[in-house]
Amino acid sequence: MTKLKIATISYLNSIPFVYGLENSNINMDLTLGMPSVCAQKLLNKEVDLALVPVAVLPKLKQYHLVGDSCIGSSGKVETVCLFSEVPLDQIDTILLDYQSRTSVELVKVLCKRYWKINPTFIDAKAGYEKKIGANVAGLIIGDRAYQYTNNYKYVFDLSEQWQLFTGLPFVFACWVSINKLDPSVEKEFSKAIDYGLSNLDKALNELKENFDTSIDKKQYLTDVISYKLDKDKVKAMKLFLQYL
Repeated sequence: MTKLKIATISYLNSIPFVYGLENSNINMDLTLGMPSVCAQKLLNKEVDLALVPVAVLPKLKQYHLVGDSCIGSSGKVETVCLFSEVPLDQIDTILLDYQSRTSVELVKVLCKRYWKINPTFIDAKAGYEKKIGANVAGLIIGDRAYQYTNNYKYVFDLSEQWQLFTGLPFVFACWVSINKLDPSVEKEFSKAIDYGLSNLDKALNELKENFDTSIDKKQYLTDVISYKLDKDKVKAMKLFLQYL
């Protein structure tokens, strides 16, 4: 039987997914990477299934949502923030995180439709965080965002801002395949994901050493991240894609 090639995000929030898959009977080749890399692997058809940023969906000629899990949040997500030394209306430039796709598009949507500002957007490269200051703000995503929380006068949590704007939660990433998976494979995949989400303590105990953040990891995964792709999240995802 051919191995199922799967790519998932290498951030703390995907721990339950990784644990569930690694403890499943699925014949697979599992790779981890930053969101933009997972997206590119799927776009290049290097993998059969990937946890990808929602913003990549319009670039796919066809796609299938697999399972009913996602990386989402209702209110603050804490790991997708715009950092600035000045208020929104004084920001001239926003440096965009190279690790992101959905968050980059989200900050653009918020600028145009909610904050009503028109900054210059610059695709940043590694080390750009040092350039944040004065009227230059920076989008930082992932676990490393925590280390900058107390460094700047203003921190705008994009998920919280989206909810204030729309009244809806936000979906950052979802499981997608280009070709429809065999029903038996999809069933095993969903079973593996459910197992990981149901055994969070075990997942953290086994995988937490891969992440050096000083936050309460269990609290973050249970109270901040929302994994169920429910009706409100589907509605939010459709609205976001319309804005794109």
